[in-house]
Amino acid sequence: MTDTYSKFRQQAETAFSTVQTQFFAKNSALEELEADAQARDAKTLRLREARLAKEISDCMSLTSDPEARRAKKR
Repeated sequence: MTDTYSKFRQQAETAFSTVQTQFFAKNSALEELEADAQARDAKTLRLREARLAKEISDCMSLTSDPEARRAKKR
């Protein structure tokens, strides 16, 4: 059995389909932006941790090796 819709119903279905497609496209774009922001935040955290670890390592090596302290001052 085939359904035949009125012209008004067909136009409404087409309009709804267009709006629905735009809605899903916006959601997809938002998800993409959120994923990018999460990746950026994770990278920033990794870099911060690496920088702090290096600073601690440098500080520890300077305090344990007097010769290295003298060389750094020159």
